[in-house]
This record gives sequence, structure tokens and C-alpha cells, in this order.
Amino acid sequence: MNKLSRFFTAAALTSALVFAQGPGMGRMGGGNQADPATRIQFRVEMLTKRLGLTDTQKASATTIYTDAETAAETARANLSTLQETLSAAVKTNNTGTIDATAAQIGTVNGQVLAIQTKAEAALYAILTPDQQTKFDSTPHGPGGMGMSRGGPQAMRSRTSQ
Repeated sequence: MNKLSRFFTAAALTSALVFAQGPGMGRMGGGNQADPATRIQFRVEMLTKRLGLTDTQKASATTIYTDAETAAETARANLSTLQETLSAAVKTNNTGTIDATAAQIGTVNGQVLAIQTKAEAALYAILTPDQQTKFDSTPHGPGGMGMSRGGPQAMRSRTSQ
């Protein structure tokens, strides 16, 4: 891979990070970032409206998403340092550091995705069969009810292909 290709790869990864700083919890109100507690409350309210969560399920969902946010925040804190390292490497044309840092950024993003996906799986596990059917039939996406269209069952079928 030549230097220009590496630069564009690093730039693409950095751009993806800018848009992924709060993945899974979503943006509210046209891109305004709310604090984590507000995002979680909004998400649980939306789930309650769509799925008819009980009070016990709402409390569990709030705990699931709060724990996930806390775990993801720790991982995201590493991104700031990595982005600074990547920026410095671009300015000095240090392609070795660019490659290594981009790989580290990918790993951290993977960790955040795993945290968010495990939260969705934990939520799915507390749903009744009727609620799971509703969940499965609702379009999902980052910031939505789940990580992908069709929920965990669709994700399993995609990965088994």
C-alpha cells in the first residue's frame, strides 16, 4: 500500500471516529448531543412506547444501558489519545505510526461495538416473546432500538451465512 493510500485510509478511519463518538446511544434533536443519562432515558422511553416495557423491564434496561455507557466511555477515552497520535503521525509522515495507530483505533471501535451489542443482547433477553417479535419487526440501526435490522436473530443469520 503506498503512502497516499495509507493517508486516505487513516483519514477515513479518523472521519469514522468523529461520527462514531456516541454510537449505539444515538443523536437526538438533529445532532445535539445529550448527556448519557438523558440519552439512556430517551432510549428506554422509546423502547417502552414501542415494546410496552414493564416497570421492572424499564429499570433493567436503564441499568443495562448505563453499564454499557460506562464501559464504552472508558474505551472512548483512549480514542482521544490515539487521534492525537494519528494526527502527529500525519504531520511527520510517519507511516509506521499511522498503520499502528489506525489498527489500535480499529480495535477500540471494535470494543465499543462489542459493548453496545452485548447491551442489546442483554435487553433482548429480558423481553417477552411478544416483545421480541415486535423488536424483530422494527427497523434498527445505530441509535435505534438495536444494532441492525431484525435484531439479534437477523445478526445471527447474517453471521452464519
